[in-house]
Amino acid sequence: MLRKLYDKSLNIASSKKSISFLGFISFIESFIFPIPPDVMIIPMTIANKKNWLRIATVATIGSVCGAIVGYVIGYIFFNEVGLKIFELYGVDNVTFLKDKVSSDGGTIAWVTLLAIAGFTPVPFKLLTITSGFVHFNIFYFIIISALTRGSRFFIVALLIRYFGPAIKKAIEKRLLLTSIILSFILIAVALILYNYLKNF
Repeated sequence: MLRKLYDKSLNIASSKKSISFLGFISFIESFIFPIPPDVMIIPMTIANKKNWLRIATVATIGSVCGAIVGYVIGYIFFNEVGLKIFELYGVDNVTFLKDKVSSDGGTIAWVTLLAIAGFTPVPFKLLTITSGFVHFNIFYFIIISALTRGSRFFIVALLIRYFGPAIKKAIEKRLLLTSIILSFILIAVALILYNYLKNF
């Protein structure tokens, strides 16, 4: 099933309405769809390198809007909808997190997890829904989501813009390793931002 969805996404990337589909896939991927937007970003940027900025921007906006929907699902409809989505991914218990995240240490840990999920292949949707469920600060949530998702999509599009198909395989093979390294950088930025805003 995943392979069929992957191939379908690649086919859509070459269509005339690819930019609209990219926004849609980026949107639903943040709370339910299993295939990441990168699958479309890479071939779309290869086909039209001058359009890389627009492609990355659409993916980022769609992803952040979808993340907010995921947050609302977790905040209001966790039992009705959120749990069913979690079951699709083999996760059955996150209720214990609610009390832990309410502490300062738990909040910092959640910022770290959210940053990692936003930038790496870790299913971002599980963190968006859980963030709403544990009532994580919505302001921090949106900032971290925009920072991590935007960084990921813009880096991928920019690399394709300058290096083209030659770097496509390298990105696909080393995406996890590269994502983890860059995540540590983004986590540091997120924690600094969190501590700065906390003093207001």
